[in-house]
Amino acid sequence: MRSAHTAPLDNVLSLVQNSSLTRLVADSVERLILTGELAPGVKLNEAVLADRFRVSRGPLREAFRLLEESGLIYQEKNRGAFVRVVELSEASELYDVRAGLDATAGRLLAERISAQQLMVLRQLTDQMKRVDSHDVAQFHSLNLEFHDQLVAMTGNLTLIETYRKLAKRLTLFRKRNLMAPMAIPHFAQEHTAIVDMLEQRDALGCAEALYAHAQGGHQRMLRDGELAGADHGN
Repeated sequence: MRSAHTAPLDNVLSLVQNSSLTRLVADSVERLILTGELAPGVKLNEAVLADRFRVSRGPLREAFRLLEESGLIYQEKNRGAFVRVVELSEASELYDVRAGLDATAGRLLAERISAQQLMVLRQLTDQMKRVDSHDVAQFHSLNLEFHDQLVAMTGNLTLIETYRKLAKRLTLFRKRNLMAPMAIPHFAQEHTAIVDMLEQRDALGCAEALYAHAQGGHQRMLRDGELAGADHGN
């Protein structure tokens, strides 16, 4: 005969398994969005995704709920789920916040960075300098890793969580900014200068450099957005 304690344990295990599956599916769909395979505005086809990940629609719909909370998708009643399109005005606000987070991360890290952490960041900037000026995809990947590593190295969990959520929503805008002629070599130099300041323990200089770096991207985004609007008669 089943003991009185077995059923609750089964329920807990089932909940953990379902939660883990939902998280795995959400992470998988998120990767498709962040890599551009699922572009902004695209409808998420439940049948196709369920077949691709070999899951039922229950965990997939729970994954959609998580992605909606993170700001990557939106859902409409009787229409389904769609990858969010971040408007220029919203992206501008996100860039302002990101600039402040970057500056905070630089100030904190300059005060405590280790030799091992410096080596990791140096390796990333060295790779950036070797990227072909037209290889947007490779530089974009290194750029994301550099900034994520820099923030993670602070060890401040609140800063890390806030930054990562915001960074995901800005990914496509940052990638577009790399399309300008000579943008990649210029960005590589800026990243190298930031690591130089970290090595010198220059907290103020590093904070200012990271803030300026983020705001430079912000201004390019606004300029590109205005040009695109003019091209479309807006």
